[in-house]
Amino acid sequence: MLAASAARAAETTVVSDVLGPEGPLFIDGNLYYVGWVSNTLSKWDGKTSTVLNKTDGCGHNGLALTKERTFLLACTNDPGAILELDMTGKQLRRWDTDSNGNKFVGGINDIVVAANGGAYATVFGPYADPPIPTFVIGKILYLAPGSDKWVEVANDLNYANGVGVSPDGKTLYVSQTVSNCILKFTIEADGTLSRRANFALLNTLTKNKNDSPWLGPDSMKIDKQGNIYVAQWFGGKVLKISPEGKLLHVFEIAAGAGTTNVAFGKDETELYVTVVKDPNDSKAKGGIVKIENVK
Repeated sequence: MLAASAARAAETTVVSDVLGPEGPLFIDGNLYYVGWVSNTLSKWDGKTSTVLNKTDGCGHNGLALTKERTFLLACTNDPGAILELDMTGKQLRRWDTDSNGNKFVGGINDIVVAANGGAYATVFGPYADPPIPTFVIGKILYLAPGSDKWVEVANDLNYANGVGVSPDGKTLYVSQTVSNCILKFTIEADGTLSRRANFALLNTLTKNKNDSPWLGPDSMKIDKQGNIYVAQWFGGKVLKISPEGKLLHVFEIAAGAGTTNVAFGKDETELYVTVVKDPNDSKAKGGIVKIENVK
């Protein structure tokens, strides 16, 4: 570990018994989250969880809030889809192909909305049985503000997963799960991407917990200072990385080894972490824990 602090944070379980917990967003005091095994989007109001959407065959994964206060939801089941939902969970629109009519082969994994209202989504890759990584077909798609078509802006990614945009809107980060690497791109004025580069090789920042090809990184969020918080699937931890690529902190998560994503609570002082107890569990049983952020 390079000049970073590490600690097992005091955890509070706020939601339990989720099948495939992912996609957390904290909005107006409510926590929204998905279950990729249960095919559901739910809302936790601080006391009770309510299922807002159930779309069989979707494999709910990444979740993003648009400027119009609708959700963009990633369907990770292969071939994937992207749903637009209102905040009650009602489906408003569904995309099954990109601008060229190509199906989302490999499944849609994560989505982020940039400050200009445009959105980026990642295409993952084949997840066979047994789950051995195969074809490198990951992509990044872009939906320009006011457009109704997703356009491919990057390809040849090794299982593209979490995606985030810097606060100034100039840099896009994306997880390559199988290579244990985070890439970065320069975002051009038209939303296209250039200057692809390695941003962080996670095994140089913190020791690998095991040798699984699916170790991570998984999904990510970016705070107001531009720090990246990335969950390490099979790693049981969340890494906080500076915009310069320096490891700032390791949040060790006790609730399980399968950390998938993170959301910021009010004023970014708290983190909500979605976690699967055992990543080898086919039902991906887990929940959401709350921990204190480290500034």
